[in-house]
Amino acid sequence: MKKRNHVRLLPFLLSAVLLSGCAAPGSSLKAADSSAQKTESNSPQAAQPAASPKAKELSSLLIFEAQDLNGNTVSSAVFSESKLTMVNVWATYCNPCLSEMPDLGQLAGEYDPEEFQLIGIISDVQENGDPDAAALAADLVERTGADYPHLLLNQSLYDALLTDVTAVPTTFFINNSGKIVDTVVGSMEKSAWEERINELLEEP
Repeated sequence: MKKRNHVRLLPFLLSAVLLSGCAAPGSSLKAADSSAQKTESNSPQAAQPAASPKAKELSSLLIFEAQDLNGNTVSSAVFSESKLTMVNVWATYCNPCLSEMPDLGQLAGEYDPEEFQLIGIISDVQENGDPDAAALAADLVERTGADYPHLLLNQSLYDALLTDVTAVPTTFFINNSGKIVDTVVGSMEKSAWEERINELLEEP
C-alpha cells in the first residue's frame, strides 16, 4: 500500500510545481530526483558493469502507456508512426497553453501523418482521476480546436517525459525511434512552430 501511494505522489508533485505559474521554472522535482540519486549512491551494492552503447541507447528511449481523453490507450509505439512527433505538455489553467492550441490544431491537420503528428499531454489531469477535471480539459480541447490526441497523466507518462518539466507549455520533438531531438519551453506563434517543424523534418 505504501508503494502505491508513493507512485501516485509524483504526478501530484508535478502539478504542484506547475501551479506556481505557466512559465515560472521550479526546482522541486530536480531536487527530489537529486536526493533520491544520492540515497541510492550511498547505499551498499555490488559494482555494476559499464553499460554497452546499445544498452545506453535503449535506456534513452521513451517508454509509456497512457489513455487519451476518449479512453483510447496510447503507447510509446505511437512515435514509430511518424517521422516526427510534437508532444505539447499543457495545463487547463495555463493561458499561454490555451492561446497557442488553435494554431497547434491547424498544424496537426496540415502535414502528412507519416511525416508529422501532434500529441498533447494534460499535466494537471490524471488518468482515472477527477471526472470533472477531465470534462473541463475535453471542453477546452473542443473550444480551441486542438483536434489531436491528448493524454492524461499517469506514472509511466510522468517517468518517460515529465520528470524534468518545470513549466508549461513545454514541447518535445521526438523522432520515429523514440528519441527526443528538440525541446521548447514556452509558447510560440504558428509560423515559428512551422519553421522548427520543417527544419527537423529536413534532418536525416
